[in-house]
Amino acid sequence: SFLPLCSRKSLMTPLVFCLLLQPPQTLLSTTTKPNIVLLMADDLGIGDIGCYGNDTIRTPNIDRLAKEGVKLTQHIAAAPLCTPSRAAFLTGRYPLRSGMDAINNYRVIFWNGGSGGLPPNETTFAKILQQQGYSTGLIGKWHQGVNCESYNDHCHHPLNHGFGYFYGMPFTLISDCITTEPPEMDREFRRKLWLYTQMMGLATLTFALARLTGLISVRWKTVTCLAVFSLLFFASWFSSYGFIRYWNCIMMRNHEVTEQPMVTERTTSLILRESISFIRRNKHKPFLLFLSFLHSHTPLLTTEKFLGKSRHGLYGDNVEEMDWMVGKVLDALEKEGLKNTTLVYFASDHGGWLERQEGKRQLGGWNGIYRGGKAMGGWEGGIRVPGIFRWPGMLPANTVIDEPTSLMDIYPTVVHLAGGAVPQDRVIDGRDLMPLLQGTVQHSEHEFLFHYCGVHLHAVRWHQKDSGAIWKAHYVTPVFQPPGAGACYDRGFCPCFGEGVTHHNPPLLFDLSRDPSEAKPLTAETEPFFHTVIEKIGRATEEHRRTLTPVPEQLSSYNIMWKPWLQPCCGTFPFCWCDKEGNI
Repeated sequence: SFLPLCSRKSLMTPLVFCLLLQPPQTLLSTTTKPNIVLLMADDLGIGDIGCYGNDTIRTPNIDRLAKEGVKLTQHIAAAPLCTPSRAAFLTGRYPLRSGMDAINNYRVIFWNGGSGGLPPNETTFAKILQQQGYSTGLIGKWHQGVNCESYNDHCHHPLNHGFGYFYGMPFTLISDCITTEPPEMDREFRRKLWLYTQMMGLATLTFALARLTGLISVRWKTVTCLAVFSLLFFASWFSSYGFIRYWNCIMMRNHEVTEQPMVTERTTSLILRESISFIRRNKHKPFLLFLSFLHSHTPLLTTEKFLGKSRHGLYGDNVEEMDWMVGKVLDALEKEGLKNTTLVYFASDHGGWLERQEGKRQLGGWNGIYRGGKAMGGWEGGIRVPGIFRWPGMLPANTVIDEPTSLMDIYPTVVHLAGGAVPQDRVIDGRDLMPLLQGTVQHSEHEFLFHYCGVHLHAVRWHQKDSGAIWKAHYVTPVFQPPGAGACYDRGFCPCFGEGVTHHNPPLLFDLSRDPSEAKPLTAETEPFFHTVIEKIGRATEEHRRTLTPVPEQLSSYNIMWKPWLQPCCGTFPFCWCDKEGNI
């Protein structure tokens, strides 16, 4: 039954030849699980990097990723702010499904010592990959909460959400982290608190002087009570807002606080060192590295090497430094021989912050041709972000895909690549991108995408695949101040509801395939299918709303309050200060 040796050779030659002719995707489809490196910028505008049209800020390493991989031109964040957008990214679900979007004006995690955060019953992609045998690490920004009931229960901590290693900020970078910068966190509210404190102090002093001079008859008991009340009022708010650097600007390694407050001069080098170290430690088994940059969020921490080097001031310097960090991570993968077995993804959590200015300095990003920016739930500039994938041999190089995709799509994509399965007991809004990225399908699986501002639905996108149209209906839009300015410069952030928004009935309608800048709304007179499109989107919205179920509000007024008993502390509260990286 055995073939002669010469016959076997004659059969083997064409067989080997045919195998060699197979495309790389087929050859690599049966290989081991890929390493996965997810790179996420903070507040980076889609117009800030070269491969998306910027010709003045130098981003050669991010541009190299796009040249060697696939660039998405309609990559959409599920929310226009950090906390809800990242919650959606981690869970593959709209943030209001997990309670991570707000009904009030406090739309992000506000304190490390708050009780809100990503619920423990949410299943992140990191948790599934960990179950599939991956080493999982998060380096950089978290901003999904820390504790629930005590200062060390760490119910919202990265290590409770599938990450086996964490080094970084449990909060987010803010200008309050640097003593020389003007305050950023709750700036207007703090000014009011100072004013009220001064008024009460002045009233107390006035009554005391009047009593001493005999101008009015007032009992010392009354003066004393007023003085005590004034002191208690001052202590009630200054105990939190007066020590923001100590409460929020901290660094952690796993469950341990390592810097309180953080030493910002070395943060960049430590994050880069930790990222490369994680790659080297785990190069012999599949790993997931989520490098969550502190760049390019204010106060724009930038090392001396990059200061003054760009043509766009401090913001441009900061973006160019982040690109350099991307290059160092890519170099580490190549040096360890991991380039061809690693899927690399780069994105931003939402659009650039247009209103972020100090005097004439623009400290926020640029969103290119797209209208609006950070905090704006509907306008494209707040939610359209860079999206780049590279996986040599598995994904085509120098490819552009102009189809609607979402940050939520990363969830099912990496879960399937790791050999896992998405949870079946909840709605997953993301879609596996590999067929689209590899070119085996031509269209995104998303027909509708829903754009929220907090828990308020501001806009809906309909991808009409048969015609190529991408309709977008705006039900609510922010009121720009000054009028025509393109942002809410009077407030610093555009609101989601109240007097700062306009409701539209019928909604404003745009076809993004013809008008990506959302400059000219369509009407029944200018668009024959106006009413048909509005009705179709309206029915889809009702169907979507039927999939929503009530969940606890993680960003409620109570949950976002600072609670001393929940404050992470490397000493004995309130004596919380340490530097365990002192020799770095």
